[in-house]
Amino acid sequence: MVRIAGETLHVYFLGTAGALPSPQRNPPSVLIRRGADTLLFDCGEGTQRQMMRARTGFTVNAIFITHWHADHFLGVFGLVETLAFMGRTEPLPVYGPPWVDEFVEIVQRIGRHTRSFSVTGHALEHGSVVPFDGYTVRAFATFHGIPGLGYVLTEDKRPGRFNRERAVALGIPPGPLFGRLQRGETIRIVREGVETEVQPHDVMGEARPGRKIVYTGDTRPIQHLPGAAGMAGDADLLIHDATFDDQEAERARTVLHSTAGEAGEAAAALGARMLALVHISSRYTTTANHIRDAKRHYEGDVILPDDLVVLEVPFRS
Repeated sequence: MVRIAGETLHVYFLGTAGALPSPQRNPPSVLIRRGADTLLFDCGEGTQRQMMRARTGFTVNAIFITHWHADHFLGVFGLVETLAFMGRTEPLPVYGPPWVDEFVEIVQRIGRHTRSFSVTGHALEHGSVVPFDGYTVRAFATFHGIPGLGYVLTEDKRPGRFNRERAVALGIPPGPLFGRLQRGETIRIVREGVETEVQPHDVMGEARPGRKIVYTGDTRPIQHLPGAAGMAGDADLLIHDATFDDQEAERARTVLHSTAGEAGEAAAALGARMLALVHISSRYTTTANHIRDAKRHYEGDVILPDDLVVLEVPFRS
């Protein structure tokens, strides 16, 4: 049976700063809400306050950490304590590159009161897949000087379009039988006195792709990384490291980050439908150059979201 996909998909940019926060930007954190599921990608210092300001609530199904630089994980400690105070009972899985088990052990030990839930560590590597109901999160290796991962959230394929005219022509009466066919069920009807079987492919078009979001974490441009392009291509939204503008290209290469122009090149090479620039260095008081540099290489939509911006990712058709 095919489940009809219709869940909303929202991206909350909770923290868009680089390694150092600024008065305008919090350390890195992106929250993705798909239907009733909430996933947190990186959890920089102050993330739980950003969640309050964005009114996301604290029902977090899982946390994915890209790498073990402190600006990407310090917020986990406070968030776990808040969840304990709120009476959470379900285990909280934390996914990440090697050392996630040691990190989770520290999180478990640092609190001085009994929690009603456990925090569990799950080490991932390039190509690891974490399944959820109706979608997956796949990890790919990044290049930032220490073991790191980016993540690709990919929805399952959606059923094709229902051909109502074809269904009526086959003698199927409008009503519940239409819905059963759309859900992937085979039905039986009586047509001209003869019982006839109608299968979903008789009235349904080709399956349509679900939505896809790519989050890189800190890295050099991902289109050059072995294996990453195949996983990250054709995304509805590419959220890419753009720590520097192109005037700091040499520094970006030295510290293994990306410039906005390089993020634009990645978006173009990977066929992304929209590019979001994040991890902006605190040295910048304006980001006009970032947008300009990215658009020099990429013709799609480019955004450089402020903290607390919420983006809805629509279906392609």
